[in-house]
Amino acid sequence: MHRNRIITMSATIILGLGSLLAVPSAYAESLQEMKDKKSTIQEKRTDVQSDIHKTESKIKHLESQQLTVEEQLDQLEKDMTANENKIIEKTAEINKTNAEIESLKAEIVVLKDRIAKRNELLKERAVSYQVSGGNLNYLEVLLGASSFSEFIDRVSAVATIVEADQDIIKQHEQDKKSLEEAQSAVEKKKSDLEKMLAELQEIKQQLQVQKKKQEVLLAELHKQKEHAEHDMVGLEEEAVNLKAQETAIAQAIQLEQKRLAEAEAARKKAAEAAAAAAAAKAKQASSSGSSSTSSSSSNEVVSAPAVSSGTFTRPSAGYVSSGFGGRWGKSHNGIDIAASGTVPVIATADGVVIRAYKSSSYGNVVMVSHSINGQTFTSVYAHLNSMSVSAGQVVSKGQQVGYMGNTGHSYGQHLHFELHKGAWNAAKSNAVNPLNYVSM
Repeated sequence: MHRNRIITMSATIILGLGSLLAVPSAYAESLQEMKDKKSTIQEKRTDVQSDIHKTESKIKHLESQQLTVEEQLDQLEKDMTANENKIIEKTAEINKTNAEIESLKAEIVVLKDRIAKRNELLKERAVSYQVSGGNLNYLEVLLGASSFSEFIDRVSAVATIVEADQDIIKQHEQDKKSLEEAQSAVEKKKSDLEKMLAELQEIKQQLQVQKKKQEVLLAELHKQKEHAEHDMVGLEEEAVNLKAQETAIAQAIQLEQKRLAEAEAARKKAAEAAAAAAAAKAKQASSSGSSSTSSSSSNEVVSAPAVSSGTFTRPSAGYVSSGFGGRWGKSHNGIDIAASGTVPVIATADGVVIRAYKSSSYGNVVMVSHSINGQTFTSVYAHLNSMSVSAGQVVSKGQQVGYMGNTGHSYGQHLHFELHKGAWNAAKSNAVNPLNYVSM
């Protein structure tokens, strides 16, 4: 009977030693996971830095394009001003030509009157010929002379009349030709000016179209630059957070290595104690004993919710005023917990503080990295009135990280609580609904 009890007790001790021996292996696996995560974060930081450099180059390229478009717009303004001046000049020339045309019309009236009078004179002579019978000719006038002297006088008179008639006819033709040429020249000049004016007006329209296109392009470049600058802010913040996460994990690795050493020392000590106890029990077959240890700790904070037994505990007292998902046409990547008074905010699980800083949007915000069963989680506590922790600090589940507040982009006192399955990033692509992990 005593022998059986000794065998049973020895088996129990061996199983206990086996359990202790298994702990370093589990810790080693956890340590390797953290090292792997550190490498992953380092790779992510490299990618983010590459994106930052690309975005910087994009912004510089957009600025260069903006400068080019602005220079083109300046040149278009100059061209439009020069073209407008030409339009004014051509309009003035057309007005001047119209004045010339009006003046020419007056001259034409005079010319027409002169031609009409000459026609009357020629008609009168034709009538005189008809009155004389229509057969009178200059030869009869010459032969009707009574003396040689009169003949000479008549020859001279006939020559003068003939020459005068020819001059009248020539002048008549010349005036008509001059009139036609003047009309043609002025009309051509006006036509040319109107054609040039039409061309200038067309150029004006083309310049206006070009200006509009350049203005649209400039507006689009401004918009692209604003988006790139917004992306840059997010990338820079993500780079800072990744660096903080890397620092936190490096510290967690050190703590894990320390814990491994302590666990190994505890294992050896427990093994030695167990071996000594087994030897003592073997000598005293009639005695038996068992030992159990239990410990509990409580770090209860006034007004803070009780720490739950689940993986994650509720981060603060209050009611859920806004859930996860769509809100106001945008994505709400967490939940809001509202309460009045001085409300402490606690860590939802064990972890390492990545960042504790003031953000333009989050206000006072604390980010904590958690490693749970090989999975990394990141919790975010935003709009805090004050913060009780700093970057790199190890926090335990239920430990206070600050007080609920109304800082940053906030409307009324509340806690904006986010949970990310993985690392936090600017796009918040790893955000999950906290209500699926935390019992409220």
